[in-house]
Amino acid sequence: MPSGIYRGHPDACPGAVELHQAADGGLARIRVPGGTLPAARWDAVRLAAAELGNGSVELTSRANLQIRGLADGVELGERMRAAGLLPSWSHERVRNIVAAPLEDNQALVDALDAALCADPSLASLPGRFLVTVGASVSGLGGDLGLVGNVLLLAGTDTGVRVHDPVDALVTAARLFQSMRGTAWRLSEVDGGVRKITDHFGATDAPRITPAVTPVAPSPSTPGVPLGRLDASQLAGVPIRVTPWRSVVVPPGTDTSGLITDPDSPWHGVSACTGRPGCAKSLSDVRADVREWVSRPELSDPDGTIGVGARTPQGARQSGSIPRPVHWSGCSRRCGRPAGDVIEFVATGDGYEEIR
Repeated sequence: MPSGIYRGHPDACPGAVELHQAADGGLARIRVPGGTLPAARWDAVRLAAAELGNGSVELTSRANLQIRGLADGVELGERMRAAGLLPSWSHERVRNIVAAPLEDNQALVDALDAALCADPSLASLPGRFLVTVGASVSGLGGDLGLVGNVLLLAGTDTGVRVHDPVDALVTAARLFQSMRGTAWRLSEVDGGVRKITDHFGATDAPRITPAVTPVAPSPSTPGVPLGRLDASQLAGVPIRVTPWRSVVVPPGTDTSGLITDPDSPWHGVSACTGRPGCAKSLSDVRADVREWVSRPELSDPDGTIGVGARTPQGARQSGSIPRPVHWSGCSRRCGRPAGDVIEFVATGDGYEEIR
């Protein structure tokens, strides 16, 4: 069955070895299925960022990690492989498994990751292919998803129920691969969801509604301002990365510089890289965000950042943010979180508000 979308090139998602050449050097994306990093693995990443990159580690909306300012990916790849973070050279870009960070699901994620890597035919899955595991991440728009025995397809419950979740997900991934053509996502394949549903057989079980339930900041689940950790932070600490640019850490961890107060003005604020890291950006987005957060008067709907920019009415009230706010340096709107988000998009003459 042909794809409903034609693309003449593969996706350009970077990996730990295949870098994206950004304005500030090579950009590597390290997949962390389930987001769980024992202390030794996290230390390997942060030390690589300090010694090979620009000294910071970025958290992505898929709970992966990014290092910027790299000369090449060879040494980074070797380091990640030695740390156990690169179990397959051929499958490294397709290991996109986001898991509910407060659920006991890492063993299931690890089994699924191993099964995906063991199938040579799945090495050419698109880098944008996404699997979700757990209720709180079920609304992130995964191509495949699991909530208990519910198999989600393109982010919806079509009635498929499974007994062996790992086998079912790998089978569904193979079906997608066999019919995707040039499509990157299951939702782009004409009749793709129906074909997978027909293969498994739908039940008349009550349908679930996929949801996104972000983790609130606390001393054990601190947020990371603008999703960027300094390589010196959380040294020797096991962490679990969430898709909301926060981390789960053991009680008593030093969380200096992180967001632990749910009423912090930084809570719910995200941004793309902006200038100078991205050549396509029309502004220094992160500097503009810092100014916006630091100046309470900008919570007034008549406040401005730069020429023509307007803060969204109700976006900040008494230090809290009832809706997430994402800032983008251009119309590509990179890094936008899933769900109901207020956006500022740079126009070259300020920012356009998108609700």
